[in-house]
Amino acid sequence: MISVTLPSPAKLNLFLHITGRRKDGYHDLQTVFQLLDYGDQLTLTAIKKPRVTLTTQLDGLLPEDNLVVQAAMALQKATNCDWGCEIQLQKKLPMGAGLGGGSSNAATTLVGLNFLWQCGLSLDQLSLIGRQLGADVPVFVQGKSAFAEGIGEQLTPMALSKPWYLVVTPKIRVSTTEIFSHSELTRNSPAIKIRALSEERHRNDCQSVVEALYPEVKQVLVWLQRFKNPLMTGTGASVFCRFDTEVAARQAQTEIPEKWNSFVARGTNLSSLHKQLENFITGAWPSG
Repeated sequence: MISVTLPSPAKLNLFLHITGRRKDGYHDLQTVFQLLDYGDQLTLTAIKKPRVTLTTQLDGLLPEDNLVVQAAMALQKATNCDWGCEIQLQKKLPMGAGLGGGSSNAATTLVGLNFLWQCGLSLDQLSLIGRQLGADVPVFVQGKSAFAEGIGEQLTPMALSKPWYLVVTPKIRVSTTEIFSHSELTRNSPAIKIRALSEERHRNDCQSVVEALYPEVKQVLVWLQRFKNPLMTGTGASVFCRFDTEVAARQAQTEIPEKWNSFVARGTNLSSLHKQLENFITGAWPSG
C-alpha cells in the first residue's frame, strides 16, 4: 500500500458580488478567492481493491455523503480505475463556515488520488470532475488564488499580496442553500472588469441576509470592527480581518471571546497542496 498525507487549505472570498440568477437555479457571481496556508489534512492510502473507505466520522454526515468519498468514486468512474483507497480526514476547519472546507477536501482527494493511482489527468480534467461536486472545488484543484466568475468555476489566476488574516467563526453552521434562495438576497450587482479590481475592501452580497438570519454572525462582525474592516467569507459563518503582520493578527486573536473559534493564517497564491505534490514529484515517491 502507498500512502500520502496532504494539506487541504482554506480559502477566503475577498469580496462576493452576485450578478444574476440562472435558469438552473444557480447564481452568476464574481469573487476573488485567496488561498490560506491553513486547513485540514487528508491521508490517502491506495489499495488494490475498488473500495473507498472514509475512516473518519463527522458529526451529522454519513461517509457516503462526504465529498471526499464522492470525489474518489467520481475519479474511479472517470478513469475506469480498479484501485481503491482508505481516507483519513483530520478536520480543523469548521463546517458551514464559508471557508471551502468540504470543497477543498474533495479537491485534495482528486489531486492526491490522481497522483497515487497514476491516472494521468490534467488539472483541467480534474476540475471538470470537481465541478460536478461543487462550484468551489475547481479553485482548489487548480491551486492558485484567482478571480472567479460564472458560478465560481471560471478562474483567472491572480498574484495577490500575502497579508495575515484573523478568521473568527461563531459556533453555528450557515446553510448555503438557505442564503442563495432567500428573497432578500441581492442578485443584480453590476459586473466589474478584472482590470478594475483592487485589494481594497469590497462587499459580500450575502452578508446582510446572513446577518438577519444568523445574529451570531452580526455579533462577530460588530465586535471585529474595533480592529479592522471585517468581512464575511462566502455565505458565512466565518468573518475575517486583514493585518499587515502576524504579530498584529495574533495579538488581536488573544482578545477573541472564548465562545467563538478563531485562527490566524497567511494568504498565499499557490496552494500548500500543490507545493507538497511538487516536492513528491521532484523527490522520492512516498511509500507506506
